[in-house]
Amino acid sequence: MNFFKQRLLWIGVAGVTVLAIVFGLALMGSIAGAKPKEVPVALAVLDQGAQAGGGQELNAGQMIRENLLALKGLPVSWQVVSSEEEARAAIDRQDVYGALIIPADLSQGLLSLASPNPKPAALKILVNEGSNAQAALLVQQVLGQAADTIGAELAGQVLAMAGQQTGQVPVEVAKALLAPVTVEKESLHAAGANNAGGNAPTMLIQVTWLGSLFAGVFLFLAGRKAKEAGSGSWAALSGQAIAGLLLMPAVSGLLVWMASSWYGMEMARGDVWLYLWLTGTAFFLLQSALLNLIGVPAVGLLALLFFFSMPVLNLAPEFLPDATKDWLYSWTPLRYAAQGLRSLMYFGGEGRLADSRAVLWWLAGICFAVLLASGLLPRKAPASGRAQALS
Repeated sequence: MNFFKQRLLWIGVAGVTVLAIVFGLALMGSIAGAKPKEVPVALAVLDQGAQAGGGQELNAGQMIRENLLALKGLPVSWQVVSSEEEARAAIDRQDVYGALIIPADLSQGLLSLASPNPKPAALKILVNEGSNAQAALLVQQVLGQAADTIGAELAGQVLAMAGQQTGQVPVEVAKALLAPVTVEKESLHAAGANNAGGNAPTMLIQVTWLGSLFAGVFLFLAGRKAKEAGSGSWAALSGQAIAGLLLMPAVSGLLVWMASSWYGMEMARGDVWLYLWLTGTAFFLLQSALLNLIGVPAVGLLALLFFFSMPVLNLAPEFLPDATKDWLYSWTPLRYAAQGLRSLMYFGGEGRLADSRAVLWWLAGICFAVLLASGLLPRKAPASGRAQALS
């Protein structure tokens, strides 16, 4: 059949194959094989120990600490702190994804189980929900399992001590040992309602990138038309930059209004608008600088950067393969923008907001200088001028 002999058909097949490979690498390759490792979790052991009958010293907290630190195979990295306040401060700074607090009266509470008035101590689990939804879920599961294991070990220890003292274990003590400790769970920096399970910052940054790219491409084409019509390079570049800088606050304001009014996202509208304004400006200047340096092919590079960055933004860095973390996550501007917005929306501006703002300001300044410097590049003659020169 003549249809299968057409060159255009096989070019299309080759193009689809290449696109499938590229976008497959972008959306799956960067996170394939992702699994959590060394997820930081704070551990505060406050137990003061207690004196048991027969002169025995019980220090359950020290035993728990040694067992947890020696335990291999857990996907967490214990960060030992000296107090609950220090653990909460680490959560506020986004240094850890959760905390396990061993109370000061743990040993005393265990000994009380053999008395007529048992008072079991309470382990406290803190989960940093705002940092990352998947990491928070993992930490909650790991700490819950650790609390169950601790309870079983402590029950066995108290049971042995009670047996040594009396030769037999009373029924009341046996019942109390069914729950030697209680567990209190507290979620910190919750994402709130209609925030896409904590992924709202990532979504807003992705939309901001696409909006600034759309604006950047059309303003670049408008600037190129102006040059062809006889405008100077500096005039066209200045007009392009001024139009984009005026457009970004409107775009970011529209996005904030849509997110809060249409979809009910909980946020401080004014602060989020200002941050997205800065983010959109930095993105626009980056995209415009590349467009004016290398032309329309820059759109492909910027699209690839977006698609490669999308999957890693929703994962904590401790979940990413080392290659992805070193070669993509460490430098992609979308990551810095998303971290800052997360700090603003869920942590009241604490943590990484200042660093993200600094990166965005530097990015905007450098790209603005590059955009203006692109006016020094040799100017290509318009097609009409080349035709007249040839005639």
